[in-house]
Amino acid sequence: MSAVVLGIDLGTSSVKISAVNQAGEIVAQQAVDYPLSQPAPGYSEQDPKDWITGTTTAIHRLITVDGLVPADIKGVSYSGQMHGLVLLDAQHRVLRPAILWNDTRTTVQTQEIAAKLGEKFIDITRNKALEGFTLPKILWVKENEPEIFAQAETFVTPKDYVRYVMTGVLAMEISDASGMVAMDVANRTWSPEVIAAFDLKPDFFPPIIEGPELAGHITADFAADTGLTTDTQVFGGAADNAAGAIGSAILQPNMVMSSIGTSGVVLKYEDNADVDYHGQVHFFNHAIPGKFYSMGVTLAAGYSLSWFKDTFAAGEDFTAMVESASASTVGANGLLFTPYLVGERTPYADGDVRAAWLGIDGTHKRTDFVRSVLEGIIFSFKDIFDIYQAAGTDFDTVVAIGGGAKSPLWLQIQADIFNKKVVSLKNEQGPGMGAAILAATGLGWFDSVQDAAAAWNSFDKAYEPIPDNVARYAKLHEIYKQAYPATANISHDLLAFRRAD
Repeated sequence: MSAVVLGIDLGTSSVKISAVNQAGEIVAQQAVDYPLSQPAPGYSEQDPKDWITGTTTAIHRLITVDGLVPADIKGVSYSGQMHGLVLLDAQHRVLRPAILWNDTRTTVQTQEIAAKLGEKFIDITRNKALEGFTLPKILWVKENEPEIFAQAETFVTPKDYVRYVMTGVLAMEISDASGMVAMDVANRTWSPEVIAAFDLKPDFFPPIIEGPELAGHITADFAADTGLTTDTQVFGGAADNAAGAIGSAILQPNMVMSSIGTSGVVLKYEDNADVDYHGQVHFFNHAIPGKFYSMGVTLAAGYSLSWFKDTFAAGEDFTAMVESASASTVGANGLLFTPYLVGERTPYADGDVRAAWLGIDGTHKRTDFVRSVLEGIIFSFKDIFDIYQAAGTDFDTVVAIGGGAKSPLWLQIQADIFNKKVVSLKNEQGPGMGAAILAATGLGWFDSVQDAAAAWNSFDKAYEPIPDNVARYAKLHEIYKQAYPATANISHDLLAFRRAD
């Protein structure tokens, strides 16, 4: 077998490891699930030992089951779930379960951050402090578990902890570090002002490394556990969204990514830090050295569609259900759906707003409801596109990945609502491929991350906007934008009523 790199995709529910050869072909793949703990409402935690066990098991299977030759595994890199907090003591032992990106216990701490630093915080970190980010989690532990925090000497995010165990070298990769919201993003370093404002020690913050930077080699102990050799080089990696963008060839300012998973992400490559979105979208350092990316999030994108299927079309074929929307019309015969099943992130940052159908009458059929869900998800993405337009940034190509890239009908709906060319990938592999690209670049197989991504990706059919549909959707989106301010207070009151029961 020829030389390969391993792309380790450390997700919320599983770790998936892809072995990729020098032609960009996945020659073997293994995945291992692990549990999620929710010990209280709004809490979401994991035991970092489960990440290590899962990663160790998957690598061992690649060697013993799939037949990878350890000497042929030249490099390893990572894609990791963002924003998780792994607190470590002076011996780098884990002090408590990791607090994950989807944990919402830190509302008080986000308010403290805003009250103390206000707009200055956004100027430095380029982001608002939201519950999912890492700095509020650190402050929560400091205020609520002081005996644990007193033992804490440093911290890392999930994939950086796995890399530490594999190499014995502690560091935080820059795209994950910026997602912590304690960095001076433009200057690519920890912010002394943010650190001082919350009475944290400068040496509490680990060294920062680049995505394709050599972080170390496999330790003898980890080699013994997995079958790897100590010659294998290990590279920084990327936060999952940065890795997904690299794996999807979002590598020029004229391109954005439209990703529909459980949540939805609109991600834009940024050449520099000159543009300022004033915290309306997230703005992070990229795993590509010297570059950045911005992104907006719809919390219930694919989840809205899967909820609809489970509730109203259980047992039916998913693809057939989606394609049934073709029997409806552009605009679903005047039916609007707002995909706020679990609140919303961008542009509203409202965890208590809830979804709604507007315009229902006795003529509507199930096909209209299906189409309204497809369109409502993309209208929520268009809200994010409008933020970019208002900031004076432009792009002409949307790369669709995830569930939204699997339906020709949905791809055309995206092209028509966005009024942009929409393309999918011939062989979508996602964040794990982005991790493999970073390892390949670090090994010197390519001169740059851009060269590697271009060589290992190819685009499929392009969907061009249909002018008549564009005009109709533009009018409907103006109506859609009235839905949040019209329904938010009702949502809040209904949720308070429900909680009171």
